[in-house]
Amino acid sequence: MSTKAPNPVDKYVGSRVRMRRIMLGMSQEKLGEALGLTFQQIQKYEKGTNRVGASRIKQISEILQVPVSFLFDGGPTGTANAEGFSEEASPSYISDFLATSEGLALTRAFTSIADTKLRRSIVDLVEQIAAREAPGKP
Repeated sequence: MSTKAPNPVDKYVGSRVRMRRIMLGMSQEKLGEALGLTFQQIQKYEKGTNRVGASRIKQISEILQVPVSFLFDGGPTGTANAEGFSEEASPSYISDFLATSEGLALTRAFTSIADTKLRRSIVDLVEQIAAREAPGKP
């Protein structure tokens, strides 16, 4: 039996739901209770395994206190632009990173640093560490 890959839009919307839920410190169980669903169903929504219907998207946006557009902003469009090419979405590693508790914690802490030189130094440090950790690098 062949399993069908999740639709990129469904996966993206799910990752945005997860990111916002984590930002609020809300569990999958709590979101599920607010929607009258199990936490397993929330997991399926967040992975993009199950599609989220329009009315459910509206409910989720209200519970997560964001406009519906938040769940779609920056995601894959699936539509062609004037030259006939699909518009590129942000790399998935960005939304994947921001959907983790570590990614959100790091983002919150980093953006609270007012000193731009210090922020630049932190970026330089992280880039140096990453370069040393990369496979095939001395």
